[in-house]
Amino acid sequence: MRELILLRHAKSSWDDPSLGDFERPLAPRGRRAAPLMGREIAARGWRPDHMLVSSARRAQQTWRLVAAELGVEADTAAFDAELYMASAERLLAAVRKAPPAAERLLLVGHNPGLEGLAAALAGPGSDDGALDRMSKKFPSGALARFTLDGPWQGLGFGAARLAHFLRPKDFP
Repeated sequence: MRELILLRHAKSSWDDPSLGDFERPLAPRGRRAAPLMGREIAARGWRPDHMLVSSARRAQQTWRLVAAELGVEADTAAFDAELYMASAERLLAAVRKAPPAAERLLLVGHNPGLEGLAAALAGPGSDDGALDRMSKKFPSGALARFTLDGPWQGLGFGAARLAHFLRPKDFP
């Protein structure tokens, strides 16, 4: 069985109007939430063996804070500009290109594509409580964890089971 963790970048800052969207950094709330989510991923034993990260500044900062909590070298992630504001279809295409040996994949991205991908992947056997929470809102810093059978290359919409949906506000 394989696992896919979709992590939305943590809360970003709008304080500097001179920065373009791609360059926006994390807000203080995001700098607190990302390590919190990293600690939770570590505590649950969900350490990824392959990581795909949008190359937008806030996504990279989120990953680096999560990686520090996981004891993972941040630079081992695949940073990809095409993941920035990508559609659900584009994100799925990136997941399908994951190395066949990868058992647990983490993708750090943006809404609305990330939320769209999560909703589209959730198929039969998904956890009803997680589905309900995810359908209400996929906030900054939240993660959706899926389990799936078969290779990454064969992953399709409705072909994974949503096992967990966690938000930073779920943890003290």
